[in-house]
Amino acid sequence: MRVLIVSTSERTGGAAVAASRLLEALQRNGVKAKMLVRDKQTQNPSVVSHPRQLRLRLAFLWERFCIWLHLGLRRQRLFELDIANSGADITQLPEFLEADVIHLHWVNQGMLSLRQIRRILDSGKRVVWTMHDVWPATAICHLTLDCPVWASPSQRPPLSPPRAGEERPPLSPPLASCMEQGAGRPSCRLNSRLARQVWQRKQAMLQGSSPITFVACSQWLAGEARKSRLLQGQTVLSIPNPIDTSLYKPGSRRAARQSLGLPLEGKVVLFVAQRATNPYKGMHYLAEALTMMQGDEPPLLAVLGSQSEDLSDLLPLREGRPGPVGLGYITDERRMVMAYQAADVFVLPSLSENLPNTIMEAMACGVPCVGFRVGGIPEEIDHLQTGYVADYKDAASLARGLRWVLYEADAETLSKACVQKVQRCYSQQSVARRYLEVYNAPQS
Repeated sequence: MRVLIVSTSERTGGAAVAASRLLEALQRNGVKAKMLVRDKQTQNPSVVSHPRQLRLRLAFLWERFCIWLHLGLRRQRLFELDIANSGADITQLPEFLEADVIHLHWVNQGMLSLRQIRRILDSGKRVVWTMHDVWPATAICHLTLDCPVWASPSQRPPLSPPRAGEERPPLSPPLASCMEQGAGRPSCRLNSRLARQVWQRKQAMLQGSSPITFVACSQWLAGEARKSRLLQGQTVLSIPNPIDTSLYKPGSRRAARQSLGLPLEGKVVLFVAQRATNPYKGMHYLAEALTMMQGDEPPLLAVLGSQSEDLSDLLPLREGRPGPVGLGYITDERRMVMAYQAADVFVLPSLSENLPNTIMEAMACGVPCVGFRVGGIPEEIDHLQTGYVADYKDAASLARGLRWVLYEADAETLSKACVQKVQRCYSQQSVARRYLEVYNAPQS
């Protein structure tokens, strides 16, 4: 069996990292797999960049320009939406022609257009699409947050009374709460026309085509995807991302701190994000939680990611408390492992998450985690066993979780439970085996 993984990037972003790890997991389990990308960042011979790089760059710029025209005064959201109106054909490439299975991952920002995805479906090859966010089930958004209409933007708004006998998909608590309040995201109202247009194009792409097996990385995302009217009749499964437990594993905390220049004594809280100031990663909730931890031995916050060196506005210095340490953006995986090994706790107060690689990585290194009860985070963190699941958007609950992990729980017991959870659920062998079952399943 030959599998072609398709991704916009090889290593930039959590979805790209997950796709690269799946490539490695499949190869280690005897599958002839390759990866096709727009942005190639390593010398891996199994990863091939698309030959029409200029075409892909222009496609990305054209898509951003079209979105920019629709955003009006909200153009700061330019990179939060995708309309897949342009890209490059991959169906004539030798890597595509020799493959038995085409496995799509995150293919936005000019990699594939909806028309080109339809060409892939019309090729007759088995198509699997791993969802790293909810975009394949929505019109244009990667995050639903509190939006009440994402599951059916081309239909009558859910805020209006249903017609007689009309059935509507059940809403998750955040969506139901938003609907009851009569609220909606102002940006969605601005983009409602664009959303309807793209929704209709996605419907046309799927109508009458060969079936796609959609795979969500978390049970939560699979549940959200099944609510979408767009994916009605499609197969939606849940398989987590894999991780290399021979690389991500416990190690010497003292040696890791020495290598990173962190204090050898005291507690260290680690926060990781591609962009540390991204508001959806919840740094302001973490800052508030740390200020609430009065009377405790003050922990040091280590922040890893771009813009991590400039957090003085969010985390001002306070007497008797250490200021945050910015570790910058790390691309070397071994140095990344050391960052986890140096920490006493990993915290991710995100407002929206699928199945974060960072929590999986921290737990594989024996580091307990704290995060909000949102998305797939409660699937990764077993509350009071491998960490603490805090109430959503509740800084006080986040502070209680940090205090429990750092000063109350048995550190050795937590660490062992973290490693066991990752080995049991997220190892390369177990994830690859589940995908092989998908690839070999009879097509309906």
